[in-house]
Amino acid sequence: MTDGTLARPANRRGRPPGTSARELEVAALRLFTEQGFHETTVDQIAAAAGVSRRTFFRYYDAKADVLWNEFDTEVATIRTLLAGMPPDLPVLEAVRRAVLAANHYRAEDVPELRTRMTLLSSVPELAASAAVHYDAWERAVSAYVARRSGQPEDSLYPLVVGRAVLAACRAAYDRWSARADADLVVYLDAALRALAAGLADDVLGPEPDPVRT
Repeated sequence: MTDGTLARPANRRGRPPGTSARELEVAALRLFTEQGFHETTVDQIAAAAGVSRRTFFRYYDAKADVLWNEFDTEVATIRTLLAGMPPDLPVLEAVRRAVLAANHYRAEDVPELRTRMTLLSSVPELAASAAVHYDAWERAVSAYVARRSGQPEDSLYPLVVGRAVLAACRAAYDRWSARADADLVVYLDAALRALAAGLADDVLGPEPDPVRT
């Protein structure tokens, strides 16, 4: 499916190990779904996770941040991976490897992620916050392109690559979550390879077939 250079841990799931941060995330998602985002308090989330209010704020600044925990971790991981990429690697190949290595969602994670995305799209306060997090993801890529090209981060080509990669990854995510038939990296890999090939006619064929991947 992907090159061995990605070195993805074989037992990594679409979530962190059983930490308090993860327990808070699970509790919050359940309460938000059952009783509504605005109706759920930080105290209720902490109690449901079996921790104190003080512990909650050691992990998150606000209850909305719980829904972005894994996304923000992914951004930090992509930045770290890009910083360690060989300097002679083509830019889009380095980005592809970093994005694939940072993503670890499997088909069985789709139901939870659909619930999360429903909340993010239906609660105006949460929908408004999405732009900040997507911008951070985009900037992780554009900052790398800027370093490699010797250009400012806000110049044309770093911005083009950052935004194009984010758009490709969001399209891959949407299609993956609709089909729920493989790991997310199957779709990310296909989308990023097509982008690196310039979206030429000969790469715009059938979408990934997990049976053959």
